[in-house]
Amino acid sequence: MSAIPLEDNFEDILGKALRGTGIADEVLSFLTAVPEETIAKLKDGELDEAALRKVASPLGLDAGTLVERARNSWRPDPVEIDGLRQFNTAYDDMMVNAYLVWDPASREAAMFDTGTDASGALALVDELGLKLTALYLTHTHIDHILDREAILAHSPGLPVLVNSLESPGEATRFQTGEAFSIGTLRVSTRLTKGHSPGGTTYVIHGLERPVAIVGDALFAQSMGGGMISYQDALATNRSEIFTLSDDTVVCPGHGPMTSVGEERAHNPFFPEFK
Repeated sequence: MSAIPLEDNFEDILGKALRGTGIADEVLSFLTAVPEETIAKLKDGELDEAALRKVASPLGLDAGTLVERARNSWRPDPVEIDGLRQFNTAYDDMMVNAYLVWDPASREAAMFDTGTDASGALALVDELGLKLTALYLTHTHIDHILDREAILAHSPGLPVLVNSLESPGEATRFQTGEAFSIGTLRVSTRLTKGHSPGGTTYVIHGLERPVAIVGDALFAQSMGGGMISYQDALATNRSEIFTLSDDTVVCPGHGPMTSVGEERAHNPFFPEFK
């Protein structure tokens, strides 16, 4: 299988920052002396490195890593951990992730989101002889829950869990801070809202490295759009994800897995860590 591409190009990052900050092109041009037509070209993906560096700071972005993304010169290290598997499935013209986590000792397992096709994850459950004990939802946007019925058909009565701030559907709601277990693995919950009202990061301890399943809160070298609140998205990422140890594996809803340490060094939305 070929490497999963990063979710966002530099123009996607630029667009998210522009929408999130509410800075109009003409204002950005005034602040940076970059012509509006050049800003328009940047937004369309036409790279002018000098101009890109100039517009980064007023948008709260780190210029060096934004240019790094434009050059496509970095990607996160591959992640291979016993007890963790990523599944990358197609949704219209994009891809979306789901994750299977299991305790190698007890063989208990849980799904985190469903993606659009859970058949690969369910086949691995059967192949490894795992017992699926729960389905955890990071948030309830359709691309992350689309194949829920297939998982429930495979494991009837399986509890489906979601933060109480999300639209629950037929899921059981929990409060931020509640903890769960998968065999001997510990699962804590952190509110990473902004992309959705109750977006939740699940932090799993007990595998060879800590694992944070973050949904659309954070991507490799980017983050989810602040559809509810851009400022909340930035703030909760800082307080709930970037406070985790550098070796924590970050499992995003789109794009490849990464780590807290790599995102500190390479994510343009968080210049203070550079």
